[in-house]
Amino acid sequence: MKKALFLLLDEFADWEASYLTSTLNQSEDWTINTISIQEKVSSIGGFTVLTDYTIGEEPKNFDLLVMVGGNSWNEPSEELFTFINDSFNNNIVIGAICGAVDYLARNGFLNDRKHTGNSSFAWQDYINYKPKYEFIEEQAVCDKSLITANGTAAIEFTELVLKEIKYGSDEAIEKIIFMNKYGFYNYFEKYGNPFI
Repeated sequence: MKKALFLLLDEFADWEASYLTSTLNQSEDWTINTISIQEKVSSIGGFTVLTDYTIGEEPKNFDLLVMVGGNSWNEPSEELFTFINDSFNNNIVIGAICGAVDYLARNGFLNDRKHTGNSSFAWQDYINYKPKYEFIEEQAVCDKSLITANGTAAIEFTELVLKEIKYGSDEAIEKIIFMNKYGFYNYFEKYGNPFI
């Protein structure tokens, strides 16, 4: 069984991981859990989440770390930095979206990877942001097992993460993304009824 950890900080953006969590959670091959620096966090949309793990209590082996964006990624926690740094060093597949990408830029994690995010303009004062590659103005980008995305790219983010973790065939992933992007009736026209 493969394990995905979704890293949530207070005021996390509910919508940014919803397509990915719902897809993975329906698979018999994956388990999903939440992790944070706190036992309880609230989303921008007002949901309260009791996290499964606080950093330091997580399982030793996991296959995917998803850093969900939000309004609190200016967090200076040393535990948070160490956890993320260890995940990079252990070659975990990492997905970061919106404010979480800002955190990676601020802390130098993007310097040797192609990447995107909300805006490179916002990162000009980050002294640890010294990228070898130019910021890519696309919804989502994957490089060296790191997927980055801006805050409006939940579907594109999901697609690249699913491909990177080899969730299924390209055709299976294409169908999942098409349904989420274009809805049931367009899906029905293209692929037929998925429920029979």
